Amino acid sequence: MVAIERSVLRDRIGHRFADPSLLAQALTHRSAAAIHNERLEFLGDGVVNLIAAEALFQRWPKADEGVLTRARAELVREASLAAIARHLELGERLVLGPGELKSGGFRRDSILADALEAVVAAIYLDAGYEACRGVVLSWFEPALAALPVGKPDKDAKTRLQEWLQARQRPLPAYELVSESGEEHAKLFLARCTLSEPAVSAEGQGTSRRLAEQAAAAAVLESLEPSPRHA
Repeated sequence: MVAIERSVLRDRIGHRFADPSLLAQALTHRSAAAIHNERLEFLGDGVVNLIAAEALFQRWPKADEGVLTRARAELVREASLAAIARHLELGERLVLGPGELKSGGFRRDSILADALEAVVAAIYLDAGYEACRGVVLSWFEPALAALPVGKPDKDAKTRLQEWLQARQRPLPAYELVSESGEEHAKLFLARCTLSEPAVSAEGQGTSRRLAEQAAAAAVLESLEPSPRHA
């Protein structure tokens, strides 16, 4: 990275590296060089989980383990980390091999999330936990503030699974029915099927995961209609 790029990236990240080689390694994908960011990603994953858990533990003193676990999972899921990486403009500065460059790897959630975790590890190794914690919390603050305090809602698939388990019924089966649209604007149709009780419903979404969530929500609505539909 040229000096001006390092300066811009340092300002976006919020940390001045005493050892810039750590940042360079954190932004190097395994497709590009023998010395890459996978080991840093491993360490960063643990550091991110600790920082998120500590922040939630301190902010929500009355929340139980289940609530804290679900909130942390929301904060550190791949899509959430990738969104932070995009905000920091890490994708434009990743070092990728020719194949990943050609396939648009700098836009892929998995690569961006891994790079963010590697950068966290680089900051931790460069300056220690407290400095790293301060930087990472500044990245996560909008997402932390957006979480519903105390009890983040469970998603439809989780609620459906718990409904079935409480009644000792078989778990649901999900299948992708179809997908349509251009690559940048796909629409997925998924089906959720229960064997006991015999219920099936479909749902649409802009990803397979969201389509399955919509299908699970439709099944839940048939099992436990809302008051306005009762």
